[in-house]
Amino acid sequence: MARAEYIQPNLEEWLAKFHFKTKVHIRFCETDMSGHVNNTSHLIYFEQGRVEYFDNMGFGEMILHEKAELMVVVADITCHYHSEAFFRETLEMGVRVARMGNRSLDLEYYLMAENEKRLVATGRGTIVLVNKKTRKSFPIPQAAREKIVAFEQMEMSG
Repeated sequence: MARAEYIQPNLEEWLAKFHFKTKVHIRFCETDMSGHVNNTSHLIYFEQGRVEYFDNMGFGEMILHEKAELMVVVADITCHYHSEAFFRETLEMGVRVARMGNRSLDLEYYLMAENEKRLVATGRGTIVLVNKKTRKSFPIPQAAREKIVAFEQMEMSG
């Protein structure tokens, strides 16, 4: 299994960096014939987490509304599976901005079985802000940058 190199310096300190958390309640339709959550469901959970993160930050209408001028495009995404999860379990999901470029964000995720504190999955991915009309990448607005920096307790660059 490939090592989740983004988990730095160790799991405990990496998990402490997450300021946004939400819940995932596993539905029967998300499981497979082996009785555990299907591997594709984890990426759907990450998407749900991104949407809730952006809504929490107040960016939902700017990028998640059908009439919005901007949209978020997933440039890449990775998931590392650490343990099984099952129907009716509740997962705690963390989402954070790990790096902010001029037009893109690197997000990191974790899924933890709430009752057992068992790590289920971790992930990372890059999203790009895109203008819907031109289909070209678009700079992250300064107000959004400042809000993310303050929320994530990041250093402001550039």
